[in-house]
Amino acid sequence: MSFWEKLLNAIGNTAGNVLSAVVEAIRTVFEGDPETRRKVAFSVAIIALSAKMAKADGIVSEREVDAFREIFEFPPEQAKNVARLYNLARQDVAGYEAYAERLSSLCVTCAANCPVLEEVLDGLFHIAKADGVIHEKELAFLRHVSEIFHMNEDHFERIAARHVSMGRDPYKVLGVSPSDDFTTIRRRYHGLVSEHHPDRLISRGVPAEFHAIANERMAALNAAYEAIEKERRAA
Repeated sequence: MSFWEKLLNAIGNTAGNVLSAVVEAIRTVFEGDPETRRKVAFSVAIIALSAKMAKADGIVSEREVDAFREIFEFPPEQAKNVARLYNLARQDVAGYEAYAERLSSLCVTCAANCPVLEEVLDGLFHIAKADGVIHEKELAFLRHVSEIFHMNEDHFERIAARHVSMGRDPYKVLGVSPSDDFTTIRRRYHGLVSEHHPDRLISRGVPAEFHAIANERMAALNAAYEAIEKERRAA
């Protein structure tokens, strides 16, 4: 029996606050196995936030559901179990803040600007932009989640800049200033590449399913650096 099946069997036909039922199920079903408990709790929080993210503008589009599947891969035989949990999250009377707080408490570094939580926010942005535009209500949702994750404003703006296709500011993506010399910009770029390389996901405790998001982030960082390098060479 997969951990999805164990979890859903423990939850049963819960009505009301699904979050409380899920947390209790994780605690009891996987008691004595902290690594599995952490992985399940992380996965559940991602599914719940993804479901609520898609509904933030009032409409859950097929593109947003597809985007969720892109960042959270799972075995085909588990599709029904994941779908059930996804639908439970959309119907839950508990707000998304509770899920974000639960996820924040799982951050392995327990510090501000936790890289694990950045992976999550990138994933939510990926879903938000799936229908071609990030709605203002979705942006407000994302900003509030970042606050619950204890991210500062500059950090949030850097993450947001990576997901804006029109008029993307390469300096904001790298967190540098146009007045910085190129040596400083290159050093910053290499630092970000090292920090966010997909190979480091496992050591951070991020599920392997998030590799797609890590690759997307790396592409944005590379594109920003190349744009600045081209600009400086032409100057």
